[in-house]
Amino acid sequence: MGCVSIAVAQHERQVLGIIPSAFTINNLGGETCGKEIKVATMQERLVMMMELSDAFIALPSGFGTLEELFQMISWAQLSIHNKPIGVLNINGFFNGLLSFVDHAVKQEFITPRARKILISATTADELVDKLQAFRFESDPALSKLKWSPSSSQKEKLDLTLRL
Repeated sequence: MGCVSIAVAQHERQVLGIIPSAFTINNLGGETCGKEIKVATMQERLVMMMELSDAFIALPSGFGTLEELFQMISWAQLSIHNKPIGVLNINGFFNGLLSFVDHAVKQEFITPRARKILISATTADELVDKLQAFRFESDPALSKLKWSPSSSQKEKLDLTLRL
């Protein structure tokens, strides 16, 4: 995160870091460049990232990035947001993950419509082009759900198991 934010700031672009307060202890979050918003929890961080972001890009990284990537994909599938989500597949880093997702589609655990949520490219320019061209295709049943905290009556999803 630090290298990316520094490069962005050096090119005189806006940097916004949303960091859990726990990361500020012993400077675990690294040096701040740009604006920083401290939040209490990781969940609060994800919600704020979703609200303030135009798109989501995952770079090669570890479990935390993967967790956030799949959280955003799940929220898009549930029509909580309709923002593009991509992975920058540098040197084939995400090949195994993308193969797994495609395998889950073949096994019918992920729908082809939901698969389109995750965009991948091998260069930053290609990924940005794909993200800009992305048009969200919501699931008709899931798009009827009301996710705003103020809605008093949420529509129920039929989860009846039929054999």
